[in-house]
Amino acid sequence: MNKACEAKMLFGKMEALGLVANQFTYTVLINGFFKKGLKKDGFELYEKMKLEGVLPNVYTYNSMINVYSNDGNVNKAFELFDEMRVRGVACNVVTYNTLVAGLCREMKVLEAEKMVDCMKRVGLSPNLITYNTLINGFCNVGKLDRASSLFNRMKSNGLSPSLVTYNVLIAGFSKAGNLARIADLVLEMEERGIPPSKVTYTILIDGFVRSDDMEQAFKICSSMGKAGLVADVCTYGVLIRGWCSKGNMKEASKLLQSMSEMNLEPNDVIYNTMIYGYCKEGNSYRALRLVREMCEKGMVPNVASYSLTIGVLCKDGKWKDAEILLNNMIQSGFEPSNSIYNMISNAKVI
Repeated sequence: MNKACEAKMLFGKMEALGLVANQFTYTVLINGFFKKGLKKDGFELYEKMKLEGVLPNVYTYNSMINVYSNDGNVNKAFELFDEMRVRGVACNVVTYNTLVAGLCREMKVLEAEKMVDCMKRVGLSPNLITYNTLINGFCNVGKLDRASSLFNRMKSNGLSPSLVTYNVLIAGFSKAGNLARIADLVLEMEERGIPPSKVTYTILIDGFVRSDDMEQAFKICSSMGKAGLVADVCTYGVLIRGWCSKGNMKEASKLLQSMSEMNLEPNDVIYNTMIYGYCKEGNSYRALRLVREMCEKGMVPNVASYSLTIGVLCKDGKWKDAEILLNNMIQSGFEPSNSIYNMISNAKVI
């Protein structure tokens, strides 16, 4: 029996013995349910708590707000936030950080920044998590100047950037192709005594891959190894994407093979990337082989993999294989476009 079920049974025994659960008991159990992914049980217990006349405290509200924010239901999270204030329950830094994170996930970064201003007005100081979340939010919407401004403000307020802060900023500037700014950030990390992590190296590799500089990408990968860090699935995925984008499927295939030698299992992103590469070069045999391999491993190819592979099969006159793949696509829950049906029909005629 798992811990959540044990806790639920114990709670039931408490009731049977006439013992009244308090705020702490309810909150611990609600939070436990949510952490185990048992949202329905958590919500039901929250409603029961209110029916029993036990008022939620700040920790209960924070737990509820976190679940709604993570689920993308920020409006409901704010309803609880308003309820807290009406009931006179003082919000803490965690409350605001959770709401800031929820707004950033929905790309509402300006609203998130306003929440930080509200936080200050009630006498709460933004912490490292607040700044990291907001900086990440602005990076995700491409507002790197604002992200940099927040970074500087954070430091001027006496907060030391963490590895996460640097990784977030490096990733943002990597997507923008600003390699000079990335170099400055890495240098600053070193000056602060923060060693790059595997994630940092992979982000740096991604930056050079995006800039079409595979030579430098592999130099960074080599530096990563010298630092005692072993490339993982994500690192390989970035490098494979680089070779596939350049149309060098021979090198991409070598990397895929070396993953096997390192006992690393390619994920669906890597398979879909390789399939895209083979389709781009018109290699229907290898593309189809990888689609089948994915399915055998319990993975589902994405729409692009199905569509592109069907396309190259039709170009090669392999319409029977294309039809089989079409049926697999439908069974996977995808709706093929009219162009896919037309390709197969035209291939049959030829």
